[in-house]
Amino acid sequence: MNITEKILARASGRSSVSPDDVVFANVDKVMIHDVSGPGVIKVFDKLNDQGIDTSKLHDSSKVWVAEDHFVPTAEKISAENIVKLSEFTKKYGIEKHFKYGMGQYGICHTLSHEEALVSPGEVYVGGDSHTNTTGALGAFACGLGHTDVAYVLLNGEIWFKVPETFYFKLNGKLPEHVMAKDFILKIIGDIGTDGGAYNTMQFGGSGIDEMSVESRLTLTNMTTEAGAKNGIIEADEKTINYLQQRGATNLNQIKSDEDAEYAKLFEYEASEIEPIVAKPYSPENITQVRDVSSIELDKAYIGSCTGAKYEDLLAAAKILKGKQVKIRTEVLPAAISIYKRAMQDGLLQIFMDAGAMVGPPTCGACCGAHMGVLAKDEICISTTNRNFPGRMGHIDSQTYLASPLVAAASAVTGKITDPRDLN
Repeated sequence: MNITEKILARASGRSSVSPDDVVFANVDKVMIHDVSGPGVIKVFDKLNDQGIDTSKLHDSSKVWVAEDHFVPTAEKISAENIVKLSEFTKKYGIEKHFKYGMGQYGICHTLSHEEALVSPGEVYVGGDSHTNTTGALGAFACGLGHTDVAYVLLNGEIWFKVPETFYFKLNGKLPEHVMAKDFILKIIGDIGTDGGAYNTMQFGGSGIDEMSVESRLTLTNMTTEAGAKNGIIEADEKTINYLQQRGATNLNQIKSDEDAEYAKLFEYEASEIEPIVAKPYSPENITQVRDVSSIELDKAYIGSCTGAKYEDLLAAAKILKGKQVKIRTEVLPAAISIYKRAMQDGLLQIFMDAGAMVGPPTCGACCGAHMGVLAKDEICISTTNRNFPGRMGHIDSQTYLASPLVAAASAVTGKITDPRDLN
């Protein structure tokens, strides 16, 4: 069996599973946030109306809550949703509630690894489509809808159809001007936004071994954009060290069997990958950065679960140091822990000296809600993961998806720019 099959077999009490098997799996961790949480609360209310007991969760210690999408609260409804979350966690004794403005908080998919909330080999589900991100830690991680999350909270398990697995092998080390974002955009361009539909996307090879944990998280994050059920990377010593530094203990490494079967194999040479952007209006609409270097921009956005980890900020800072931005540039670290580290290491000073705005951890601009939405006809280069019409603001705005290196270089020139071409 491969790693996904092994995890689902363990979680369902089976000795083995195969693709298309339907299993009831015990869930190790579950997450809700300020958008999915209120939706789950509505499901609880409906169940109560039907006479179903919702007075107790299956295991509140396995649940954690993030406030990230509409913080700072943008209007009355989002403010009321934060209150609903607080009432919910208090009622059910949920201790892991990362509250905006109260110490550590941040984007949910960042907290999962920054706080070592999920461990290798676990089944982790969340009320958000980019829950796939955490598969980079060697866990089975996927997003669920409100009703399914409510079921998990009450019963501690959920059914899955065991997915087939596509294996993406990267040979060699990525060049210095290329990041994991370029690689995953290349993959999505090759297979399409439905190319991984309900399949596992597993990454491996010497190129993945060379990558940091934070780079790997970028890969699994955007498996969602290919329609995958989950993205996953086998845990190694880098993974274990990363989590131990954040307080995790009793960690196990689960590896695929040597004779594990994969539905498809895709192989890439790291030295052949170029800086890439995804043009409007799809992550699969890719081209090399140098092919669109005449595109003038209104904004650069360096943020989100995809593009505001510490490593992402460090890459952007190396570009922006000693330079001035020519367009509106926003830098939003993905969690307070990252924000503080960037401040201590002087990165925030670099961003502000370059003329950029540094803001709090939030999903607001990425999902087109607040904190920097785009106007009609504005063009943005962004480290986020989606660029369909209206994703970051007005339906007639345009978003080009890119790595932090490309976004920072483009902020300096005001045009889409390959970092190699920045003087």
